[in-house]
Amino acid sequence: MTYMLRRRLLATTLLISAAAFTTPAFAQDAGSSNQAATQDSQTAEGQGAGEDIVVTGSLFRRTDTETPSPVTVLTSDNLAKAGITSIAEAIRSISADSAGSIGTGFQTGFSAGGSAVSLRGLGVSSTLVLVDGLRSTNFPINDDGHNAYVDLNSIPFSLVERVEVLKDGASSTYGADAIGGVVNLILKKHFTGVDGLVEAGVAERGDAGHQRANLTLGYGDYDANGFNVYINGEYQRDGRVSNHSRGFPYNTRDLTPIGGNDGNSADQSLTVNTPTAYVTRVGQTDLNNPLSGAAGSPATNQYLALGLQNCTTGTFTVTTGSARGTGCKYNLEDMYRQIQPLQERWSINGRVSVRVSDDIEAYVTGSYSRSDVSITSAFPSAVRQTQPFGAAPSVASSNPGIVLPVWICPSGNNCADPATPGRQLNPNNPYAAAYADRPAEGAARIYYLFGDIPAGSDRRNEVYRFTGGLTGSFEGGWDWRVEGVYARDNLHITQHGLLNIAALRQAINTGSYNFVNPSANSDELRQTLAPDKTTPSHSEMYGLDASVAKKLFDLPGGPLQLAVGGQVRHEELENNNQNAALDTYGLTTASAFGKHTVSAAYFEIDAPVLKQVELNLSGRYDHYSEGFDHFSPKVGVKFTPIPELALRGTYSEGFRAPTFAESGPRSQYAGFVTTSPPGNFCAQHGGSAGAQNACVSGGNPYNLPYSLGRGVAGNPDLKPETSRSFTAGVIFQPVKWLSLTADYYNVKKKDLIIAGPQIGDAVNAYFSAPNLAAAQAAVAAIGPGYSVNTVDAVDPLYPNALPRVLIINVPYVNANYAMTSGLDLAATATIPLGGDATFTSRVEVTHVFKYDLHTSAGVQHYAGTMGPYDLSSGNGTPDWRGNWQNTLEVGPYSISLTAYYVGKIKAVATDQGNLSTDCSAALYKAAGDTTGEKFCYVNSFISTDLNMSARVADNFSLYFNVKNLLDARAPVAPAAYSSAPNFFTSWHYAGLIGRQFRAGATFKF
Repeated sequence: MTYMLRRRLLATTLLISAAAFTTPAFAQDAGSSNQAATQDSQTAEGQGAGEDIVVTGSLFRRTDTETPSPVTVLTSDNLAKAGITSIAEAIRSISADSAGSIGTGFQTGFSAGGSAVSLRGLGVSSTLVLVDGLRSTNFPINDDGHNAYVDLNSIPFSLVERVEVLKDGASSTYGADAIGGVVNLILKKHFTGVDGLVEAGVAERGDAGHQRANLTLGYGDYDANGFNVYINGEYQRDGRVSNHSRGFPYNTRDLTPIGGNDGNSADQSLTVNTPTAYVTRVGQTDLNNPLSGAAGSPATNQYLALGLQNCTTGTFTVTTGSARGTGCKYNLEDMYRQIQPLQERWSINGRVSVRVSDDIEAYVTGSYSRSDVSITSAFPSAVRQTQPFGAAPSVASSNPGIVLPVWICPSGNNCADPATPGRQLNPNNPYAAAYADRPAEGAARIYYLFGDIPAGSDRRNEVYRFTGGLTGSFEGGWDWRVEGVYARDNLHITQHGLLNIAALRQAINTGSYNFVNPSANSDELRQTLAPDKTTPSHSEMYGLDASVAKKLFDLPGGPLQLAVGGQVRHEELENNNQNAALDTYGLTTASAFGKHTVSAAYFEIDAPVLKQVELNLSGRYDHYSEGFDHFSPKVGVKFTPIPELALRGTYSEGFRAPTFAESGPRSQYAGFVTTSPPGNFCAQHGGSAGAQNACVSGGNPYNLPYSLGRGVAGNPDLKPETSRSFTAGVIFQPVKWLSLTADYYNVKKKDLIIAGPQIGDAVNAYFSAPNLAAAQAAVAAIGPGYSVNTVDAVDPLYPNALPRVLIINVPYVNANYAMTSGLDLAATATIPLGGDATFTSRVEVTHVFKYDLHTSAGVQHYAGTMGPYDLSSGNGTPDWRGNWQNTLEVGPYSISLTAYYVGKIKAVATDQGNLSTDCSAALYKAAGDTTGEKFCYVNSFISTDLNMSARVADNFSLYFNVKNLLDARAPVAPAAYSSAPNFFTSWHYAGLIGRQFRAGATFKF
């Protein structure tokens, strides 16, 4: 192999991707006399030919970027040519990113507004994100209530020199959370002069406005003068995209035009909350409390729509079934949902680098970033059929339901008393006049969506990060480094449009809110009824890391190197309960608190035992102040029998430490599930036990189904999740212009941290007890962490009977294990066309062979399906992802075309109670389709991006790109729930936004 060929080969590997199209970097063994150890000018910015660097996953500086572990490298030049404009967009487009990945388009969960990567589909908390090899602090809100991650939106993009993605376990070097892999963002070290960019764009449909700008100013020639200082600022704004603007099928639940179901059908509209009030006559057990509606006699099945004269979209009439009447037509998804939120990001960053002496260098960095996300995709608040939190402790009969009373009065109290000044019949209650003398029988149970009160949230995330370090060498050939980092993430969430329980009660009793004609309500009244609620949370991390490295002696293949080091870091989290007072409907009760100190010692040995064989050994011991510790070993081998062929493989063990949400004694989360009391409980309250211990209410509404909360509490006794993983790969260059790589991976993760698997046992134990004391003891006997949190008011008809339980606390526990395996394939062809023209074609594909969760109930198979449905955005696990980029460069001109592929996904999810992956278990079935075949698959998806650039002067370039060039539409996914309806945000986002045009200019002096 010639020197120039080896040089070209190494350069090609560092150019391996444009945006998501990334290939494992192909470089040869630095210890071989037949291998190249230089790189050309097309490598990462700021890295000169032959300059040694530290590759992610290793402690040693080397000119050879190809370690035994597969590492993908994206350079700033690659990203620019692909039209990538953010760290989140770049990393999440890597084909190894899979189940649980979080995109900005995900707006309906805990992580709304955040963005995270999930390598190998093992979850965002099993992928470690570093900046210049150092940790940053986590997003203050945990995904799914317990998974921790670094928000990719908080990382400055314009300073990125290159991104290294280690697709292998790396706990032996970095400690916890590196089970699925590591993303290491390498920022510019030095810069001199002026560098800037301006960019603007818009979607073809006139929305999704995009603006971006950055500027970097640097002074000082580091090589000549021994110092450099630079400051950088950047700004980006991306506008909203509504579901309405994209039309069918992304703005409706009515899929009858393609043979699906009508989720907006008339009969369903009458039984759910809508912006028109629907009422039915019921009883009211406490005339001063609208939360005391009774579903028992007297009642009617006839629903009456109020305010039909205000319908703007027509009416419909239902004459059969239990929900009958006339109402307004509504398409709530079209009215309220948005596909893309408004997001605005800006940051200020700086670095000072100083050569202290011939042997010592120092640096200090500082950055501040702010991300503002405005989400308006939430439906307006509703008058709910069920009452969480035991919101009516004085209710005589705690049956769910909010009612409009017959009488109202200015004070809102004692309105049924004729002597109360100013009392009048309730104009919102159509039964008021007929039941003026029997107010307890004339209440109107109401179903209503507060369409005149905008709902949503504004999320401001501010991240401060400072680092500093010293590097040098001392006598004897020892290289050393000491680095420190401090980071803090401040998150403020302001919720809009959520109902205050006390204010709602007052508004109903006084009649101040007009349900018949909501447009008549004042803004002041709306703000009183649903005041903005702002909750601050924060996370913090600081640490110190130091290591020394030395070449001990020469082996046949090169020098034996040893590195040892240590780290200590402190982490804190304060995720405050947004609904601590339990005074607001629909507001989460999740919270997490904790702090710990982690100390670690680690080592690495690199041994080129032969010219053809490199052996790498590493290990790390971590100790957590909570009292647990873990040792993580790793071994890697690379074998190069001939210059054109290299084989590599690794075996590693790793761990994920419990998050503060999972282990903090003050951490908790409550989720509510409709529960029917069993027959034995029912019998204590005047009912009876029917077949299979079913409850026959006996006319007592206390026995009817209600909302029971699962309060998942932090468990300080959790063990870490542990893993073992191995990889095996081949790198092959049969001819000068073509290189091929293939890497197999296999990961097993056990002792998974899950929430209360015995919750069913706890509920049964409570209801089977004869009294409250016995019930509390029975729940506690289930196991540590199980307890009765809250009970309902006593049944006034049977005050000595066991009251209903409203919230049962359950712990996080270690159980089950997961296994995933797959194959990464890549090929690169670089073809000189003569003169200064070059054509490069690269393809990368990831195929997931299996992703299985092993539980006591059986094996859940996820690969190629929508499982795990309960993880993050519920976008599933595509078993095929790929990218193909073709670039033609002719002198100062460049044109790139990149295609992104996601395979079809089966609309089944075995974590939803059915272990079958047959279409008969499909999550969405059309009416009459017993086989589930019609909507069994979400079709494959291909989008294509075009980027063109021209260097019009030495210091000035213009570029133009078209994202989703062919305007490919996202395939319909009726079972999706993340940002409903009918689409996936993680894999098909480009098909929702549609064709976009962007243009910009760069300058450098």
